[in-house]
Amino acid sequence: MIEVFFDGKCGLCSKEISYYQGIAPVGIFVWKDIANDPAPLQEHGITQADALRHLHVRDTDGQWHKGAAAFIIIWKHLSYWRFLSAFVDLPIIRHIASVLYNKFADYRFAKLAHCQVAKNQLNSKK
Repeated sequence: MIEVFFDGKCGLCSKEISYYQGIAPVGIFVWKDIANDPAPLQEHGITQADALRHLHVRDTDGQWHKGAAAFIIIWKHLSYWRFLSAFVDLPIIRHIASVLYNKFADYRFAKLAHCQVAKNQLNSKK
């Protein structure tokens, strides 16, 4: 199973994941809302703040994919999205998508209160 670790408190993220859940074949994905339950992250050494900032996916081989690369993994397994995954996976496109995704992710992370709480909790532990 492909594990998808997403921010369930982000309105945009929740809508997008809900859409994917509705079209995903049964038995391919496990969806984990790490905003409401960060426990699954602990066994992998990923902070809640990092997982809230960037979408994380763990593929069937146990490899981790983060940000735009995580979306490519999801899209490869969804009808009508496979073409987009192949296009975005082209080296120059993948680089551009990663840069744009990271800029948006940083902006979104800075604006959402629950993300800042997770960031502050991480900083207080250091």
